[in-house]
Amino acid sequence: MGIVSQLSIIHLLWAAMVFCQYEDYDFEDDYDESDNQHPYYFNPNTQAEVPHFPFPVQCAKECFCPPAFPLSMYCDHRKLKTIPNIPNHVQQLYLQNNDIEAVPAGPFINVTFLREINLSHNKIKYHLIDHGFFAKLSSLVQLHLQHNELEEFPSPLPSSLERLLLGFNKISQLPGNALEGLPNITMLDLCSNVLDDSVLKGKPFSNMKNLMQLNLCNNKLQTMPPDLPSSLMHLSLENNSISYIPENYFNRLQKIIALRMSHNNLQNIPQNTFNLPNLLELNLGHNKLKQLFYIPRSLQHLYIEGNDIETINITLMCPSIDPMNIKQLTYIRVDQNRLTAPISTYAFFCFPHIRTIYYGEQNVNVNKPTQLRRPVFQRFLTPEEYHEAEEDHETRDHETEEDHESEDNYFHPYFQ
Repeated sequence: MGIVSQLSIIHLLWAAMVFCQYEDYDFEDDYDESDNQHPYYFNPNTQAEVPHFPFPVQCAKECFCPPAFPLSMYCDHRKLKTIPNIPNHVQQLYLQNNDIEAVPAGPFINVTFLREINLSHNKIKYHLIDHGFFAKLSSLVQLHLQHNELEEFPSPLPSSLERLLLGFNKISQLPGNALEGLPNITMLDLCSNVLDDSVLKGKPFSNMKNLMQLNLCNNKLQTMPPDLPSSLMHLSLENNSISYIPENYFNRLQKIIALRMSHNNLQNIPQNTFNLPNLLELNLGHNKLKQLFYIPRSLQHLYIEGNDIETINITLMCPSIDPMNIKQLTYIRVDQNRLTAPISTYAFFCFPHIRTIYYGEQNVNVNKPTQLRRPVFQRFLTPEEYHEAEEDHETRDHETEEDHESEDNYFHPYFQ
């Protein structure tokens, strides 16, 4: 009996080995054996290039250099008034939330491969930046200088730069050649400065062929920025004084995905202004609109709260129904308008994917805001989704106006 048991165990082990061999093979994988395919042979003498660091990694005494991230140096939130000497191996340098006023070249004298500098939330002044210093950092990809005291654009900058954040400064001018030497910029943030229309007359963004996101919110613009590059996908113009959009303004901006123009002075918008094939989010809240416009097939989220709209004309939004090109609109926010009745049910034929219409309070009575019978209309929601949506609106009811402005100032992290 013992021999039989041993043989059974051996048999089971053998079967398991065979099963495991077949388990590792995916029968659904396609195998394409081409005539030009050459076998790959492992070369034991080949070694991957691994950067060599001193051990322990050199680090400024004022900062922290985690062993798990040997290319990064963290000097943030340390009440620093000067920039410490930077070891030559550092690629990511974090100096945000300090009291730094000047950026001299000295601490960076040995730096070769610096790719990211975060100097946000300091007290840096333009005239205290060593002229031409940033331009010498030929590997720099990201530069964070938001929340400082810059009076001018910090040019010259390296041509390698891809993301430049200059929000919350005092910049009032863009030198004619400031942006010409930055062909690789994909994201430019100039929100919360003092830029006006005169700055944009020279069309400073026209040659930025790779620009995908442009933030100009919280400035002093009265007209739309001219001659934006066709590569643009995200445009932020909230909190300006823009009163109109030229009829064919977006004709060359067919890649736009998100457009934010809340808190402006828009009154009338030409019917086909937003007939864009890729537009997903459109925020026109807190303007002076009295009627709507054509809604493109791609649009999913529409924000028109805080306007003077008395009725929502679905025919303007959807002149015809095309079963082969169903519109994708899922969410509309229309609170703080002058609506006295819900949106016509015809909307659900034009926009069959609508899941939420947020009516909230309406400004029909000057002295007292009124509320439609149902402040939130929701359909096609699972119980979990319905509960989540209710919680979201409850949260918004408790938010302050500053919270909403803070949310509007920038795109979500995904866009940044």
